[in-house]
Amino acid sequence: MTRSAAARQPATDDIPVLGAAENARPAEPAPVALDAGVPSVAAGVPSVAAGVPEARQPGDAAAGTPIPLPAEVPAEEAVDTPAAAPPLSENRSRAERTAPLFAELATLEKGDPRRERLREILVEEHLPLVRHFARRFSNRGEPFDDLLQVGTLGLIAAIDRFDPTRGVEFLSFAVPTITGEIKRHFRDQGWSVRVPRRLQELHLSLNAAVSELAQKNGHAPNPSELAEHLGIPRAEVLEGLAVANAYRSSSLDERLSGEEDSPTLAATLGEEDAALEGVEYRESLQPLLATIPARERRILILRFFGNMTQSQIAADIGISQMHVSRLLSQTLAKLREGLLKD
Repeated sequence: MTRSAAARQPATDDIPVLGAAENARPAEPAPVALDAGVPSVAAGVPSVAAGVPEARQPGDAAAGTPIPLPAEVPAEEAVDTPAAAPPLSENRSRAERTAPLFAELATLEKGDPRRERLREILVEEHLPLVRHFARRFSNRGEPFDDLLQVGTLGLIAAIDRFDPTRGVEFLSFAVPTITGEIKRHFRDQGWSVRVPRRLQELHLSLNAAVSELAQKNGHAPNPSELAEHLGIPRAEVLEGLAVANAYRSSSLDERLSGEEDSPTLAATLGEEDAALEGVEYRESLQPLLATIPARERRILILRFFGNMTQSQIAADIGISQMHVSRLLSQTLAKLREGLLKD
């Protein structure tokens, strides 16, 4: 798909109304020849005009309806245009315009340059469909441009796999393919921590339900309202809300305000005091130290808090160094046994 293809859309920004096109049969659109209606585009795709001459024969019932290409619209306007529903005739009109192209595409071999140009025209014709679904899913945490790109890949895959001889309209085939590609993008790329697929789909359902109920009731819904709306247990709603914490993570090196001199997230987190590890042991030892004789307790204090050697302790207390070593070993064994009992 060329750069110009991504920037083109119908002037009405036609977005399909799914399932409604079959209810009304609009009037046949006025035929517009490629070389007369849009000369600049027709000049750029001579092989298409040569490859599908029947599409340029207005009034020829066997050739089908000529194909009016969409008018040029700046890319910025295409992205920002609201997803308004088009007239009911747009879906049928698009299907009738593209039917001859799909029939011609099915007869061309891969690698034929005419096939590539036909695919490009078909992609341009159906880009409004992709924009519609990209906007529909854009409130779920992923950028609109990313969803538009993923949806376009789904559209191209649908065009390549579509078989016009099976009697199914392209719209019915393309919609599940495009939405499936977008949902797969959410499952594969959107989650920072992998969670079961059931919870991923529940998360998407909850997001849609929150938006719908908030607009309907004028306030954010609580878990009970969500459970009633979706017809699932409240515990399952709570599970789906909790799993949202695994959707997107934040880097500890991320700036809080986006400015270069602003603190990072890591700078706002407290540090663990290394001395905290010894608090539990000291609190557990305190009642045990009260049970040993005063001399043994003094030996422990001089050895571990006074950093004195056994010879220095022996000289201070007035006993031999061997006696100090024996008393120290016996006292430590008694304290160790008391800690293990607790």
